[in-house]
Amino acid sequence: MHTVMMVGIGVIALAAFAIGGALSGRTAAWGARWFLLPWLVVSLINFYIGTTRGYSAVTELGFFMIVFFLPALAAWGIMRLYGR
Repeated sequence: MHTVMMVGIGVIALAAFAIGGALSGRTAAWGARWFLLPWLVVSLINFYIGTTRGYSAVTELGFFMIVFFLPALAAWGIMRLYGR
């Protein structure tokens, strides 16, 4: 359930970045590009917290890949769709 919530938060954050980019006079692709680094940091913090709560790094790595790459894949799609 936690993984689903984190992916949902990532998609919502991506939408906020994309809309913010579009409203600031840039493009949604510009906002999606700026989303990637903060989302990587959030995903790594989530990974760290998981490993300190008793889960192995190998187990958490699988969840990290899901949590980071699903919203990042959506960001890539926005960049391809709305890029110059």
